[in-house]
Amino acid sequence: MADTNEGRFPDPQEIQVPPELEGWEEMYPSHYLFSKERGEWESAQFWYQDKIHAPEPMPPLDLLFQEAWQIALSQYTTRVFCIPPAQGIAQRMVGPYMYICAIAPPPDEIIGEKAGLFEKRVFYVFEHYNELWDKWLTKFKALGEEMKGLEIPKEMPKYVPEDQVLPAPTGCYVSYDLLESFDSLVNQMFKGWQYHFEMLNLTYLAYLMFGDVTRKLFPGISESAIGKMVAGAYVSMFRPEEELCQLSRLAVSLNGVADILKREMTADQKIAELEKTSDGKQWLEAFEKAKDPWFYVSCGSGWFHYEGSWINNLDIPYSYIKSYVERLENGETIERDLDEVEKERDKTVAKYRELIESDEDRNAFDGAHNTVRTIYKYAEDHLFWVEHWFHTIWFSKIREFGTLLVDNGMLNEVDDIFMFNRYEIPEILTEVATAWALGVDIPVRGDYYKAKADKRKKILKAAGDWMPSPALGIPPEEVAEPFTIMLWGVTTDKVKEWLKGMGEVSTEDVSELKGFASSAGVVEGKARVLKRLDEIVGLEPGEILVCPTTNPSWAPVFTKIKAAVTDIGGLTSHAAIVCREYGVPSVTGTGIATSVIKTGDTIQVDGETGVVTIVERA
Repeated sequence: MADTNEGRFPDPQEIQVPPELEGWEEMYPSHYLFSKERGEWESAQFWYQDKIHAPEPMPPLDLLFQEAWQIALSQYTTRVFCIPPAQGIAQRMVGPYMYICAIAPPPDEIIGEKAGLFEKRVFYVFEHYNELWDKWLTKFKALGEEMKGLEIPKEMPKYVPEDQVLPAPTGCYVSYDLLESFDSLVNQMFKGWQYHFEMLNLTYLAYLMFGDVTRKLFPGISESAIGKMVAGAYVSMFRPEEELCQLSRLAVSLNGVADILKREMTADQKIAELEKTSDGKQWLEAFEKAKDPWFYVSCGSGWFHYEGSWINNLDIPYSYIKSYVERLENGETIERDLDEVEKERDKTVAKYRELIESDEDRNAFDGAHNTVRTIYKYAEDHLFWVEHWFHTIWFSKIREFGTLLVDNGMLNEVDDIFMFNRYEIPEILTEVATAWALGVDIPVRGDYYKAKADKRKKILKAAGDWMPSPALGIPPEEVAEPFTIMLWGVTTDKVKEWLKGMGEVSTEDVSELKGFASSAGVVEGKARVLKRLDEIVGLEPGEILVCPTTNPSWAPVFTKIKAAVTDIGGLTSHAAIVCREYGVPSVTGTGIATSVIKTGDTIQVDGETGVVTIVERA
């Protein structure tokens, strides 16, 4: 940690990593490393850990998503929609952790050039969002189906099949198909992420614009009140949870099905039992119908290969259904109360609108509100299709390559393919293709790649025990970049806390935490601290969820918790959005909640002020 007297963090060119991480640089593309060639510029930036997209040590191939969003997010800001003062976000790796920086605004003349383009392009999207969304979804689904249909060689055959030789040679064979299919898969992922940001920055921009209008009209208005006026949307990211609710209600209505689903059995065992009865088969048919696409949802964030998805880990959706069935039998409501959220939203909007005195101000308020209500749902709508459905397909396809490499003696385990970055894998595939083409008894460097994968797994494991500096370089006097604050929750005060060494705080010394007032309401209850995905099943009804950040696949728990508190995230983070949509009080971006709060502590969450109070220790 930096010397607080210096008022800065370690220089990115001088950062030291533990000896257990030796060789980490080889895992990532060279352009992701801090370098002497760019040293002056890099040392002048303020870099902070991206704990939203990369909270854990980064497996080399999983970095591809980060590569893709760095380009896509930045280009839409700088070159496509031309947001006048905004630039892109740069990424670098230190050890297996990713740091990012928001690049300073461009010169005034560039801002002036962008202003005209911005107004013409952005407001057209605002006015035509619904039709643009329909076109977006059509082309994105087509891209996903194209990836699903991509044929990846299952084997390197002893001889090419005769129908590829006679009556006329096809000209290209498995040696080409192997290389071409991987390139196609990578290109499809990059295209998907180009689509990902098509309107996302404008979604956040609309929220910013609405926030600016309301703060000018109503000085002192709380952030939770602004958020409440935006809440209430029917979006794709909540559809998996809605499917579970419908399946649970169907189970309760059918003879004997609920009893089977409540048993302490694996998903496979429950399926086998359900297959024995006509009602069980009826329920399974409904389950199968819901699976594609709605169970193509990650068990985590969608960013890491090891998280898995519902579709290939059925114990997860079955555990949620078990909980829902039990709650239904207890007379509880399991669905999100969207009507109540909408009612609260409309009441809040009407209350503030009545305070507006001039027609000009009223029109400004109505225009900004209509815009944000129209486009803001894109944030959670596109999220399901890209980071869950699309990523699930990608991981499945990559594992086909992993299987082939295991079969050809290049790797020990299928998932070892994720220990190599996207530039290295073509080298491995080329060696396989070359050895196959050369004939029989051709040696390959399987031991070399196996040893490299094992070494990298050890580095990633060791990195999990390392607490790197939360930031690098010289912090600005004031953190003003709006997306940094809104999405990542990095503020001037947060940076000052980092400089004071807040990452090593004693739990006994803290009784109050401050964060973003992300979702209105004040509640008190027992805390449940969750740091790993597999801990979510232990969450009890009426508890307050405390976690680093929420994952979209956790939506089923939001109907049974009292409130949510996170370490990471601002007012437009997923945690903030989902809590508003479920009417759950929330404080996000506390920085240290999971470090100072323990499971069983009684805490009070004030979603109006952004304050979390530890009332009583467990």
